[in-house]
Amino acid sequence: MAVSKVKQILFTPLARKTLCLSLSSLPSDQNPTKTLISTAVSILRHQRSKSRWSHLQSLFPKGFTPTEASQIVLQIKNNPHLALSFFLWCHHKSLCNHTLLSYSTIIHILARARLKSQALGLIRTAIRVFDDSDECSSQPPKIFESLVKTYNSCGSAPFVFDLLIKACLNSKRIEQSISIVKMLRSRGISPTISTCNALIWQVSRGRGCDAGYEVYREVFGSWDDEINEKVRVRVRVCPNVHTFNALMVCFYRDGGVEKVEEIWAEMGEWDCNPNAYSYSVLMAAFCDEGRMGEVEKLWEEMRMKKMEHDIVAYNTIIGGFCRIGEIERGEELFREMELSGIQSTCVTYEHLLNGYCEIGDVDSAVLLYKDMCRKGFRAEARTVDGMILLLCNNRRVHEALKLLRSYETLIKGFCEEGKMEEALKLQSEMVGKGFKPTLEIYSAFIDGYMKQGNKEIAETLRKEMFETQMQQEEN
Repeated sequence: MAVSKVKQILFTPLARKTLCLSLSSLPSDQNPTKTLISTAVSILRHQRSKSRWSHLQSLFPKGFTPTEASQIVLQIKNNPHLALSFFLWCHHKSLCNHTLLSYSTIIHILARARLKSQALGLIRTAIRVFDDSDECSSQPPKIFESLVKTYNSCGSAPFVFDLLIKACLNSKRIEQSISIVKMLRSRGISPTISTCNALIWQVSRGRGCDAGYEVYREVFGSWDDEINEKVRVRVRVCPNVHTFNALMVCFYRDGGVEKVEEIWAEMGEWDCNPNAYSYSVLMAAFCDEGRMGEVEKLWEEMRMKKMEHDIVAYNTIIGGFCRIGEIERGEELFREMELSGIQSTCVTYEHLLNGYCEIGDVDSAVLLYKDMCRKGFRAEARTVDGMILLLCNNRRVHEALKLLRSYETLIKGFCEEGKMEEALKLQSEMVGKGFKPTLEIYSAFIDGYMKQGNKEIAETLRKEMFETQMQQEEN
């Protein structure tokens, strides 16, 4: 049904006539081009793979025109792997100077067979070879027009345009992606929901939440402000929970709590049911504003809907209570989580540790930190800072010094992973607290820079390490 609608709406009679002339208009049975095509197709279909290619090359040493190559792959389109092999063989042997026509034909055949990765690869190549426009251009790539013209003859499906949009997104051609979606929508055709979501997410990340929201309205429709009643202009595809989750996360990270609530309400207007992650995002927004009463209502609403509280939801609500000093409620939820069989994460422990530090409960903080280390979790520098300050304020400097070794462990870990900037930040924090780097830390930095090939810095640090060692021996 979708294919027939595209054929009726997207392509004009003139385009079909032009395509027919360019691909299949042959004057008689004696036409040499027709003979060439039928011979090549026969060899491809009936000969073994080892002999077919050498036989083709011996019969057609001058190769094929793009139109001939297109006709050949069309006649073997029910064997898309063979069609692709022929297309690539012609290219590698320089037997066909492929144009937009031959590229479009093979892309349609691969898309029709749902050979996604192969089709995407050829679309990217076509964009790179035939498009001289930059990433900021809003003009659709030339392959788009060619795909439209060859659509009917190849018996294609709208999925091919989803692949084109994704290829543009992968190449950071956001404006072109938006233009293609608009042109398709103007003809009553919508890309799949996953493609629409990918476009919205990419725009939101690259240009901000408001830009992403505008694309969302463009793709799925918007409220008409010129009339009193709210009328939703809908297209065939509707947003799903992942659409709204992406928008909510983006606005939440940008601090737009009101916008998060607005999108939550809009989800209901589309009769779209939120999932556990949707609830977690809204709860996180409320937690940041200390609106724990509303968070608990959402928590109970999830329970009433028999929606399982996952680790993200637990971490969110535990963190919210710890931030406002209600550590006992956080502990209660922590125990409930473990009894439910949900494994805690490093984030769970950090929320509780920060809560204990906030209320000055040093004993609980130390016990929890030891439990955290036993489970193999590694606290962030900010959490370690809070612990050291709490211990020093309670005159437990010796324990604070032991804890400081966590910095050394973190620095070594970053150096081993090649994350030298992160290691340097931690080193600066240590120096800022009055602690000098140890020989182990020097060695970690030297090894890290040597792995990166930065011998100059490594040699400088080695000299500095020897000078430090000499000073320590003199003292």
